Amino acid sequence: MASLEMGVATSQETVGALARAWRRSMGLPKSLMAKAVEVARKAVKLGQDDPRRATHSLKVGFALSLVSLIYYFQPLYDNFGDNAVWAIMTVVVVFEFYVGATLSKGSNRGLATLLAGALGVGACHLASLSGKTVEPILLSFFVFLQAAGTTFMRFFPRIKAKYDYGMLIFILTFALVSVSGFRADDILEFAHQRLSTIVIGGSACLIVSIIVCPVWAGEDLHRLIALNMEKLANFLEGFGDESLRESEEDGDSNQDKSLVRGYKSVLGTKSNEESLAILASWEPRHGQFRFRHPWKQYLKIGASIRQCAYRIEALDGYQTSKFHAPPQVQTRLKELCVEMSMEAARALKQLSSSLKTMTAPSSATPHLEKSRAAAKALKSLLKTTSWEDATDLLDIVHAATVSSLLIDIIDCTDKIAESVSELASLAGFRTAEKHLKREEVVLTVTALENGSLQVRPAPARVL
Repeated sequence: MASLEMGVATSQETVGALARAWRRSMGLPKSLMAKAVEVARKAVKLGQDDPRRATHSLKVGFALSLVSLIYYFQPLYDNFGDNAVWAIMTVVVVFEFYVGATLSKGSNRGLATLLAGALGVGACHLASLSGKTVEPILLSFFVFLQAAGTTFMRFFPRIKAKYDYGMLIFILTFALVSVSGFRADDILEFAHQRLSTIVIGGSACLIVSIIVCPVWAGEDLHRLIALNMEKLANFLEGFGDESLRESEEDGDSNQDKSLVRGYKSVLGTKSNEESLAILASWEPRHGQFRFRHPWKQYLKIGASIRQCAYRIEALDGYQTSKFHAPPQVQTRLKELCVEMSMEAARALKQLSSSLKTMTAPSSATPHLEKSRAAAKALKSLLKTTSWEDATDLLDIVHAATVSSLLIDIIDCTDKIAESVSELASLAGFRTAEKHLKREEVVLTVTALENGSLQVRPAPARVL
């Protein structure tokens, strides 16, 4: 009886397991469909965030199809043989998103292959003179010496930043040529075919990257620095309008927190700026960017912007609290802080605009002068105020902290302006006068008064 009950229970468990498995298998198409829809949605969003990504994908496919013709056409295949695969491999590893990155990798690969191939052929010839017994020993020693020395050189910061990929290709090519030379009959033909296929693959990458919708690292770096300055300006404007003015309109005070908090993204842009500057240094002249454009100066501007952003991050802690100060200086202290914040924001926006249009940042000078004057008046007020009559110590600390941070932000804004002015001098930015159309006079009809047509000259339009 007990065994019968156990058998029934076992069969029921089996039926239940089969039923659960059946339900899972029936629900599998729905889950796969849901995942496919989710992946498609993410792919669309990725393309919408930056349409250049889709264009780059098409460019890589076109370049790879182009070099594959070496295999498809018999005359080309007869010249290169199986070494034609190196052209395809070159496209896969060399073609990058930015023109500068593609040019950097292509130049590194081509030059490293040429030098390593020449040294490998020389090492094979030198080792062959010593006889068959000593030849493999000498070749192994040459490979060891070259690999160890080149690997150590990769630790140098400047070499690692710009030529690390070339060093890897140098090690690989030298080892392949020297080792293959021990067995191959014609080592020169092997080295020539490999170098030729790499040149073909690299040339295809460069031509497609530059001609078809090029993506320049220098332009992205230029826009990134200008956008970062705008983000700082947006916060300072919000701080002056909302926190220090203590607006009672909740809709205005909470209108766009993401815009005001945009400075947070500035804090982590150092590595991106450095990589873009390195890639931009490889790029040829394009647009308004001349050959040997001072890309390093952008890193100096970016460092000053981040210093300002760190102080703004500290100031952000007072964004949600009301401005407190001793009653005897409350109004005047608030006015000076508002003026400093707003003038610094206007100066940063003018600097950003000057950088975008590549003109001398003279329009930011009046705002910088006003912010410095307000900072000087604030320092004088803090020194001459008698804090002994203050009833609340926290009010003193709050007012002194906000004032000190704003003064530091004004100093950082001055440094940013100096760096932008230095960039304008090094890069040869146009002055505001040259940026206007020469001898352009635009007449606009403004009013018809007393039966006569009044015509006034309008300001010249900016190019």
